[in-house]
Amino acid sequence: MKPASQPLLTLAGILLMAFLSVLLLPAPALGVQLAQSLVQRFHLLDMTQLYIILYCLWFLLLGTIEFFVLRFIWKRWFAV
Repeated sequence: MKPASQPLLTLAGILLMAFLSVLLLPAPALGVQLAQSLVQRFHLLDMTQLYIILYCLWFLLLGTIEFFVLRFIWKRWFAV
């Protein structure tokens, strides 16, 4: 039976991996032309708002991938 706190621990692990990604991996950089077209398409105020959204999504995606890869490795080779 799974503990009741497992979903909360999973979310906390994903966020922790996202914060580690901030320190280790660079976020993608958009060209000026592409950034301006995305700002117009999504009706954003300026490119700063676009880059904040982009960085948040990028680091959460990397954190999720890192979490599941580390979880797979832990369950596969280190768990008893």
